Amino acid sequence: MPFAPETPASGVNLTGFCLRFWYRRHVTLPQLAEGERLLLHFGAVDSEATVWVDGRLAAQHIGGYTPFVADVTPETRRGERLEVVVCADDDPHDLAKPRGKQDWLAEPHAIWYPRTSGIWQTVWLERVPATSIDYVRWTPSLESWAIGLEAHFVGEARTDLRLRVHLSAGTQTLADDTYAVLHGEIARHIALSDPGVDDYRNELLWSPEFPALIHARLDLLDDAGRSLDRVYSYTALRSIGVQGDRVVLNGRPYQLRMVLDQGYWPQSGLTAPDNAALRRDVLLAKEMGCNGVRKHQKVEDPRYLYWADRLGLLVWEEMPSAYRFTTRTVSRLTREWLEVLHRDVSHPSIVAWVPFNESWSVPNLPEIPAQRHFVQGLYHLTKTFDPTRPVIGNDGWESVATDLIGIHDYEQDIDVLSQRYEADRSLAQFLARERPGGRILTVGTHAHDTQPIILSEYGGIAHGESRGDGWGYARATTPETFASRVQQLVSAVRSFGLLAGFCYTQFTDTYQEINGLLDAERRPKMSIAEIATAFRGRRTAYELEMEAERRARFERLHGDLAST
Repeated sequence: MPFAPETPASGVNLTGFCLRFWYRRHVTLPQLAEGERLLLHFGAVDSEATVWVDGRLAAQHIGGYTPFVADVTPETRRGERLEVVVCADDDPHDLAKPRGKQDWLAEPHAIWYPRTSGIWQTVWLERVPATSIDYVRWTPSLESWAIGLEAHFVGEARTDLRLRVHLSAGTQTLADDTYAVLHGEIARHIALSDPGVDDYRNELLWSPEFPALIHARLDLLDDAGRSLDRVYSYTALRSIGVQGDRVVLNGRPYQLRMVLDQGYWPQSGLTAPDNAALRRDVLLAKEMGCNGVRKHQKVEDPRYLYWADRLGLLVWEEMPSAYRFTTRTVSRLTREWLEVLHRDVSHPSIVAWVPFNESWSVPNLPEIPAQRHFVQGLYHLTKTFDPTRPVIGNDGWESVATDLIGIHDYEQDIDVLSQRYEADRSLAQFLARERPGGRILTVGTHAHDTQPIILSEYGGIAHGESRGDGWGYARATTPETFASRVQQLVSAVRSFGLLAGFCYTQFTDTYQEINGLLDAERRPKMSIAEIATAFRGRRTAYELEMEAERRARFERLHGDLAST
C-alpha cells in the first residue's frame, strides 16, 4: 500500500482534510525455521503510526519520513495468517512538525503542494535468524586507505560469535577478515592494500563520473564456523570536503553542478510510481549534465539513493521543515533528523547534510538567540554523528553555522548576477553587502569569509502548462525563448569565479510550479543535449578521449555501467 490517499494512484484521491487514517490487511505467513523471527518493516508513515498485529500493540512511531520495525514473531505461532492494523494520525494544520512542502491550506498555494498522509513507502516482511546482523555502517577513509565498519547484532546473547567481512571490487578481493563480536557489536578499521600509483588508486575511487562500488559480504559465524546470518552490502572509497573556497571530491577541487529536485510525481505524489521511475530520475539528471541533485524538503526513498550510489550522482540530503518554532518543534525535528542520519549515513552519493532551509522552523533567527542556538545545535550534532561530510546549517541565507554558504538568488539579469558573483570581489565584501531576496547572508561570529559559496537556488524560469495558474520566478512565452534563456543563464552561472557550485531550480514541473527543465511527466522542454551543454560546457576532443580511456579501465574492474 505505497500511495498516499491524497494521490490519484491510491484510488482514494482525497481532496479535503483528514486527521486519521486506518489500514487493515491480512497477510499469509511464510514458513519459519526453528528459532527464526519475523519482522514487519515500514518504510515511512506520515506522521504518527500505531500498529497492531492480531490485536496486540506491535509498534508506535512518530515521524513521517523515517522507517520503523515491529517484531511479530509471537503472532506466527497462532495460525497461518496475520491481521495487521495501522492507524496513522496526521494533523494537516500542525505547523510544528516536520512536513516539508505539504500544504496546510485546502488547495496547493505558492510553493506548497498536496499533503501526503499515512503509508507512503513500502511495507514488507523479513525473516531473520535467532541471532542476526541488525545494522551496518560504513565510513571510508582516503587518508588511511581504509574502510570503517560498525555493525550491531540482535537476538540470542552469545559469546562465540564472529563476523567475517569480505570486500571486493569486480573480481579483485580487497579484504577478507574475521572479527570477534563483543557485547553485540563490532567497530573496525579495515585497511586496504594501497595501490600507490594514482591511476590504480583512481580506479577504486567513487565519483559521479566513475561510481566505483566496493561490494561487501558479511557472515555471522558461530565457533564451529557455521553461518548464522549473511548480509550483502556495499560501500565506496570517497571523500568530500572543503579546502578554502572550493569543494573537494577525493582531494581534488570539484564544481557542483546540481539541479533542485522536489521528488514528486503527478499521479503518486511523494511516492515513485515504481523502482524504474527512481532509476530513470537519476539517469535523467546525469544525462542533463548534472553531477548532483539537491533533494528539496524530502527524505528520499532509499532506492533512489541506491541508484545514485550505483549510477553516480551526488545528493544533498535535506530535512523537511516545520513552520513554527516551539519546544515541540525542536524535539520532533531533532529526533527525526537523527533517524535520517542513522538510515542514510553509509550512502556514498550523499555529500552534504542540510537540517534547515531558508530559516523555516526558525523564522526569527537573526533576532532570537534560541533559534540561532537550534541551528547551531543541529549543525554540531550532525558533525558529531558524521564528521566526514559538509553540513549546511541553514541553506539560502542567514548562515549561522555551516561548512558551505548556500545562497538562493532568483535575479534574472545576467549582468547583475555577474557583478555579484565574479571572482574579482572579496568574499568578505560580498557577504557584507549583498542581500539576495532581501535577507542577510550570514549571522553572528561564525567564520564565513573563507568558505565556499554555492548558488543553491537560482533560475526558476517558467514555461509550459499547469492545472491552474502556473508560475515560476520568470516566464518564457515560447519553447525557443525558454531554451535560450536557460542556456544563457546556466552557462553564465557556471563560469562565475566566486562560486564553488550551483543548483538550478528545478528538475521537473511540480503541481502549480511550471519552472522545471522537464515537465511533470519527465518530458524535456528543450533537448537534453542543450541542457547538458549548458550545465557542463562543450567538452574537447582530448577530454572525450581521456574519459573514454578511463572508462575502459573502470569497466575492466567494475563492469559495464550501461548494463546496470
